[in-house]
Amino acid sequence: MKVSENWLREWVNPNISSDDLVAQITLAGLEVDEVLPVAAEFSGVVVGEIISAESHPNADKLQVCRVSDGVEEFQVVCGAPNARPGIKIPFAKIGAVLGADFKIKKAKLRQVESFGMLCSASELGVSDDNDGIMELPAVAKAGDDFRAFLGLDDQIIDVDLTPNRSDCLSVAGLAREVGVLNKTNLTPIEVVAADVSIDDSFPVRVDATEACPRYLGRIVRGVNVAAQTPLWMVEKLRRSGIRSIDPIVDITNYVMLELGQPMHAFDLANLSGSVVVRMATKDEKIVLLDGQEITLREDTMVIADEKAPLAIAGVMGGQGSGVNTETKDIFLESAFFTPLALAGKARSYGLHTDSSHRFERGVDATLQEKAIERATALVLDIAGGEVGPITHAVSEASLPEAAVVALRRKKLDQYLAMSIDKDLVTDILTRLGLEMIEVTDEVWVTKAPSHRFDIAIEADLIEEVARIYGYDNLPSSMPQAAVNFTPLSESKTQVQVLRSILVSQGYQEAVTYSFIDPVLSKQFLPDIEPVPLANPISVDMGVMRPSLVPGLVKAYLHNQNRQQSRVRLFETGRRFIGSVEALDELDQQQQISGLIAGARDSEAWYHNGEMVDFYDLKAHVEAMFALNEGGKPNYEPSSCVFLHPGRSADIFVDGNFVGIMGELHPQLSKELGVNQPLYIFDIALSAVLHAALPEYKAISKFPEVRRDLALLVDRAVPVSELEKVILVSAGDALKNVLVFDVYQGQGIDETKKSVALGLTWQHPSHTLSDEEVSNSVEQTVQALAEQLGAVVRG
Repeated sequence: MKVSENWLREWVNPNISSDDLVAQITLAGLEVDEVLPVAAEFSGVVVGEIISAESHPNADKLQVCRVSDGVEEFQVVCGAPNARPGIKIPFAKIGAVLGADFKIKKAKLRQVESFGMLCSASELGVSDDNDGIMELPAVAKAGDDFRAFLGLDDQIIDVDLTPNRSDCLSVAGLAREVGVLNKTNLTPIEVVAADVSIDDSFPVRVDATEACPRYLGRIVRGVNVAAQTPLWMVEKLRRSGIRSIDPIVDITNYVMLELGQPMHAFDLANLSGSVVVRMATKDEKIVLLDGQEITLREDTMVIADEKAPLAIAGVMGGQGSGVNTETKDIFLESAFFTPLALAGKARSYGLHTDSSHRFERGVDATLQEKAIERATALVLDIAGGEVGPITHAVSEASLPEAAVVALRRKKLDQYLAMSIDKDLVTDILTRLGLEMIEVTDEVWVTKAPSHRFDIAIEADLIEEVARIYGYDNLPSSMPQAAVNFTPLSESKTQVQVLRSILVSQGYQEAVTYSFIDPVLSKQFLPDIEPVPLANPISVDMGVMRPSLVPGLVKAYLHNQNRQQSRVRLFETGRRFIGSVEALDELDQQQQISGLIAGARDSEAWYHNGEMVDFYDLKAHVEAMFALNEGGKPNYEPSSCVFLHPGRSADIFVDGNFVGIMGELHPQLSKELGVNQPLYIFDIALSAVLHAALPEYKAISKFPEVRRDLALLVDRAVPVSELEKVILVSAGDALKNVLVFDVYQGQGIDETKKSVALGLTWQHPSHTLSDEEVSNSVEQTVQALAEQLGAVVRG
């Protein structure tokens, strides 16, 4: 929130410098983002009055003006289109300095002398308006110092408030805080009830009482919308980052900035029947003040009349009912909307307004009548009119109740690591506006003020005492704690080890969001309904990821779009499968996933740039399983919908399904814009964390014996099945099984394939005889024939 320091000091003026004030606000937890001057540096600029303006004899777009500073007149050549007799303007006399070093001197423009300069707002750094010279109100006195007239020796304090401190989203709230910090009394504006001069009122009905417990409205007839907003109000609005529009809108914005209560004014002539606060009906539409048409959802609260919606409650008014140049009578509204009813509503429609910013964080539920009376007084003062009575629609049962919170001395001392005097704590809490219900040596029982709805538990009071007492006044000490080192189990592979294995293969670790686009989720897993978020960060982050793969593919596409064709990424994290109706049963399994694409090796002269394939991916997967207790994984053809049906596999360990691997489906690759084959693995992390315990085995002193077998077997039989049978039937001395050739084609049955295997035996206690090895080979061949129909190739 931006606020003028001068405006703030109108409410509370502690005897401290501007720098100290800014530092104090920041140390109190209301961080100041920046401090900006309200205007550029300049001197020698006074209020001037144009006496006459005539066309330049030698230039069509220039005028020769006579300008008075209240004492004498000067000839000034000016090119502004709005230069005309009778207006007051900022006049930079000879010798004036604009900015750092631009000094005004006597000049000659097209053979006509000019003694000074008539300034635009942008030339003085007051605003960005450079359409013409800046026009001042008639009350400005010629010759007065322009800087002093506008009070430009001021600065804008930009305070970045945390969501819980919306009570400071106003000058009154920020002043209240500064007053507490400095033990300085406030000088608040006096708000008195307006004299009701007419009996006119407009019916109000609140259907959504839980979302809108209080709604106030008032008719003001005969307002002059063409009236000029006072310069002091325009300047305060400008310094708060709000542009002046018309007196009625300016007044509602001013009250919002001053007191913290958002308001709205309707054109009474465009209201029909009564004002109704209700929830929108399905597909109801409204054209907002910014011109865009919105289709409303049923969970959106609206302000409506008997015909149609007039505004999105707490967000923005509608174009059809807003104040315009023809407005004569207005209906002022001042309401309290509960934060939960408006949370995320503006953002869901792509909107963010000053009103929604305040209502979403919370507005004082007792402020509405004071705000409407303040606005009424300003309307009468600036735009005139006749005032009707206030119409009240209040649901007392739905209004928030003030929290009663107890602060224990023991807890306060424990958290602050010191003891603060009882009377000082009582003084701090009292100055913060808390009502003291009971005060003893052991406890303070308090009642929170209506504007501090963030105070709900004991910890909130401890924080408030620490904040006002001063964090820098609290003792500081190094934290002390006993550090217990948890022993690493040798039976579990550490995740860091898996990361190192993949990094050694050229992978880089990615960290993607746990939220993904619902459309992307359906593209990968159309049969799984993802868990939606109630309040997503954005539309493309609307559901919890049912797999890590979509996020990694999206990361790959980010690289592809930046000319990075060789990509290797992996990620560890949770995937979420379940439903909103059973969140307690949500499956949040930890996964390790990765992808590879592009050349097998980095570009170099010593290779031909071969592309990665399925077997590169398989090698990387088996490297992760190398330390696994269950040994090598087994593979079966996969039916995963987002993988290539002929180049993918399900991964099993000890007969249990643990993951998938393979090439991304060509159709999905085309839809996503992937321009080369993409190979993916997705494995349950727990499956690769069961480490085999190290076990010492003596190295045999006796020689190895190898026999090669060439087997004919049906093409459908996986080689892994051959290996399983051999490991069981070849005896305990079998040391290794190696597949060194697979052949299909001419010379053998087209339904068969030839698999050549090398079997190695080695006994730890003696040299194996030919007879022992031959017996093992015969047993193996027989078992292969009986179980898999394999025969030795002749």
